Amino acid sequence: MEKKVEYLTHWIQEKVEEAGAKGALVGISGGIDSAVVSCLVKRAFPEQSLGVILPIDQEVEDQEDAVTLVEQIGLNYIGINLTDPYQTTHATIREKLKEKGDWQEDRSQLGGANLQARLRMSTLYAVAHHYGYLVVGTDNAAEDYTGYFTKYGDGGVDLVPLIHLRKEEVRELAEYLEVPESIVHKKPSAELWEGQSDEDELGVSYDTIDAYLRGETVSDKDAKRIEELHKQTEHKRQIPAGPEPYKGE
Repeated sequence: MEKKVEYLTHWIQEKVEEAGAKGALVGISGGIDSAVVSCLVKRAFPEQSLGVILPIDQEVEDQEDAVTLVEQIGLNYIGINLTDPYQTTHATIREKLKEKGDWQEDRSQLGGANLQARLRMSTLYAVAHHYGYLVVGTDNAAEDYTGYFTKYGDGGVDLVPLIHLRKEEVRELAEYLEVPESIVHKKPSAELWEGQSDEDELGVSYDTIDAYLRGETVSDKDAKRIEELHKQTEHKRQIPAGPEPYKGE
């Protein structure tokens, strides 16, 4: 496990140096993935790393797991409350779409959640630019395969060190890195709305996705769901599509 940690730490260092950046930054949600990335970033750049806590509809101090983590590992951090910017932006969009007669209430919850993710992304890059840091993402192999991330939101990052690690492997790393138990055993949630959970949204458990990614047999129903998610979200894993150059008649 130590060799895996050293490998990922060294990889982050290499990529930051290749980019001519000064260090690395990570958005911290209080979940296991961002906790592991925070530990790796701190190891890679002990003095040039930063954790950013970006609550919406909560206060920074309400993010207890996130604050506990940064204090435990000694990671420099900043908390920025995005409630007002989010509410103002979302209300303006809603108002203008209602004026146009195009507002769809049934699409507003997910649309608002994606707006939150993209607002956080923009904030992370603004802070990263100030310090000259790269933004390190937290998506794991299960999330990448199923497309369980917001395009240009939490998927909008410079580096993704956990991209080839299944959720179970992230959990093993977390335990090795002595991430607080409250985080390791927390029910996975992007906290997009009250009571939201990752597995409810996915329609399949991380354990099942991990088994599928290991090449093991899962139920036909689960395999179909995983493949549907993978196919539907292919665009998220590609650079923006463009046509072949026009060559005329």
